[in-house]
Amino acid sequence: MRFQEFGSKELQAVLLLQPMGLGPDAFDLVVPILSQSYHLIVPTIPGLDPKEPGQDFTSIEEIAANIEDWGCEHGGSHVKGIYGCSMGGAIAIRLLSDRRISADVWIIDGGITPYQIWKPLTYLIGIRDFLMIWTAKHMSLKSLREVMNPDKYTEKDIAYVKDCLRGMSNRTIWRGFYQTNNYNGALPIQKPAGKVFYWYGEEEKKDRRWDLAYIRKNLPWARIQENAGMGHGESFTLFPDRFCEMFVACCRVDE
Repeated sequence: MRFQEFGSKELQAVLLLQPMGLGPDAFDLVVPILSQSYHLIVPTIPGLDPKEPGQDFTSIEEIAANIEDWGCEHGGSHVKGIYGCSMGGAIAIRLLSDRRISADVWIIDGGITPYQIWKPLTYLIGIRDFLMIWTAKHMSLKSLREVMNPDKYTEKDIAYVKDCLRGMSNRTIWRGFYQTNNYNGALPIQKPAGKVFYWYGEEEKKDRRWDLAYIRKNLPWARIQENAGMGHGESFTLFPDRFCEMFVACCRVDE
């Protein structure tokens, strides 16, 4: 894993954790804004980084442990904020569970929580997810364009998604989606010293019903925030200015 850093190291540190399926440049639209106020640390997830070919996705637990090791070695065992989207949200939940890294603010954006269902059923769901992403990986640009909302995504956006999918190995697709749905966490999760927010997009509310139920049960002190007009993983990709405003507002709550 690589760790990209942006902004002055004299500023408060913020950890940004990307979703599955996007490359290490996932946060490029918000980095120029947030790096004026924070020192940004962006780990590059194995299997999603074209600068580290031959690597495959490992597991949520291993990635979280690597982040914790790096943070402890570089004086980052406490940071101002941790933001994770989708798979990145799963990593953030694992970090919350491990408690080796602390933060003033945790923002879990559409974060995937581990399934609480019969184990064999998780494999069937994993196969379904693999086939869905594998199919999208091999779609033509024209076919992918028909799947993605043209009112939200430009031709450049669609081409970017196509490139990211093409760069994912079959092993990364399987491990990435299965592991993100079935990682381990110590339950109940002990309440951290910092504030915890669970964001989700208004348009993904139905898809997040299991995750919301998990959050309400296992992180009952989390503040749940619905973001109007957004779908899954769209906050920092399609609404960067609004994302930065929301992020800063969360960091300032109760200050």
